[in-house]
Amino acid sequence: MGFERFGTVSFAAQTKATPFIDYLEKGILAGTRCKGCGMLYFPPRTDCSNCLSSNMEWSEITGNGKLISYSTLIYAPTGFEADLPYTIALVEFGKKMKVFGRLSKEIKEDEITVGMELKYVVTKLLNDRITYEFKKA
Repeated sequence: MGFERFGTVSFAAQTKATPFIDYLEKGILAGTRCKGCGMLYFPPRTDCSNCLSSNMEWSEITGNGKLISYSTLIYAPTGFEADLPYTIALVEFGKKMKVFGRLSKEIKEDEITVGMELKYVVTKLLNDRITYEFKKA
């Protein structure tokens, strides 16, 4: 079992980025960093689009982030219909790492503000699946 355990529905059963799930199982959200040029990536990449290097390392996302954009969805792709409505967010951790994910349903729509501090929390789902979401810091 590897990357296919990520999220509600996974569209990638095999990938070189499988350690992503290993980190989540330890309660850690991680992206990748190019050892050549220092570019940071989330979702994790195994090849750098900046310098074309394959010399990548895992980089733990730490601390609190700031909400920079969000959208509440009322339509969902296959496999996510039962979750509607839900809010997706783009959260900036430092100047170079932007992470895309869901806001916790604990955060009410009228509480959401651009710039609010958020933290990620690893969440266990049904059927031995795993994901992460953002909660108030």
